[in-house]
Amino acid sequence: MNVLLLGSGGREHALAWKLVQSSGLDTLYAAPGNPGIAGLATCVALDATDHAAVVQFARDHAIGLVVIGPEAPLVDGLADTLIAADVPVFGPTRAAAQLEGSKGFTKDLCTRAGIPTAAYARVRSRAEADAAIATFSLPVVIKADGLAAGKGVVIAMSSAEVSAALDALYDDEPAAEAVIEEFLDGEEASLFVLTDGKTLMPFGSAQDHKRVGDGDIGPNTGGMGAYSPALVLTPELEARAIAEIIEPTVRAMAAEGIPFSGVLYAGLMLTAQGPKLIEYNARFGDPEAQVLMPRFKGDLLATMLAVAEGRLATMPPAAFSDDTALTVVMAAQGYPGTPMAGGAIVGIDSARAAGGTVFQAGTRIEDGGLVAAGGRVLAVTATGDDVRDAQAKAYRAAAAIDFPTGFYRHDIGWREVARGD
Repeated sequence: MNVLLLGSGGREHALAWKLVQSSGLDTLYAAPGNPGIAGLATCVALDATDHAAVVQFARDHAIGLVVIGPEAPLVDGLADTLIAADVPVFGPTRAAAQLEGSKGFTKDLCTRAGIPTAAYARVRSRAEADAAIATFSLPVVIKADGLAAGKGVVIAMSSAEVSAALDALYDDEPAAEAVIEEFLDGEEASLFVLTDGKTLMPFGSAQDHKRVGDGDIGPNTGGMGAYSPALVLTPELEARAIAEIIEPTVRAMAAEGIPFSGVLYAGLMLTAQGPKLIEYNARFGDPEAQVLMPRFKGDLLATMLAVAEGRLATMPPAAFSDDTALTVVMAAQGYPGTPMAGGAIVGIDSARAAGGTVFQAGTRIEDGGLVAAGGRVLAVTATGDDVRDAQAKAYRAAAAIDFPTGFYRHDIGWREVARGD
């Protein structure tokens, strides 16, 4: 079977890396891909916003499955267009992708379905936001309603931080939609579940590190590293999260005529009262995909195709290695603000020799060499017997890479390491 993978980041490199291991794959195409993906797939210049071009490419190249990696094409309704053209697609429709595309939509769904989540208020102006803020105690969470690449969240610890966050939100867009939320106390974990709208398949857990600096300081990013599994999400807590959060979501979406098909990525807060939903993503996480794919022991293509064709119930449960996988994101200086582009990157082969798998994200080829072309540039991944072992291997591999204009956190996995001490 020929497969078209849409996207150009580290998540898509990890998916490509796993897809090429599938026995049913003939040719993997990637659009647009990146230099790392180019070693696994045929990269093509195809604009995901041009739905007609994507459909025509699928027809011309006998594509049996389109895998939509990033969130923007999902929210743009590309899956709807492919479904209408009878092209199997892994990823939800535009209406179902609102679970990620609109935080307000998801919060309202939680209210209707009785799903545990933080108390909230939806606001559509600075005046509404100021009034809502007054009903919450500090700290308070302020979220832009739409897509923000994992960075549209501010945890305001003081009145000054509240004002700064609202200024940033409303100065240029007076009618911006936002969600004001109660701050939840606990530890975060990510849970992944595949669904075809009817059947659920748990698909692993991870813990991301959103803050840019060691010790979880600085602004939020799209993710500076992750490890899997997240042992803090015990089997009992995972079962509870599926029963109280994931299953009611899938049922409610189906009942409202917008069944969800694809991967549900639930960001959870493990509170004293149990798991609560922070937010949903409608696609695999980045960098979580970089730690899930090395642990997944099944056939990714066969599994994704079963989701797309509505026959997930015929598949065996997802099997994962007992090993821990840990990834360290190497970012360009300036990230998560304006990243420094063009920095030379040398030593990926040395990182592999040191036991790492390097997934490329923001990279390009310039004058025959690899250079940085984005904020998050590489994800250096390793597996080990436990998080401490995987951490040591990942950092040994990262140290083998010469990227003078880059930086990375030095404490990915610190919570689990601390629990083991």
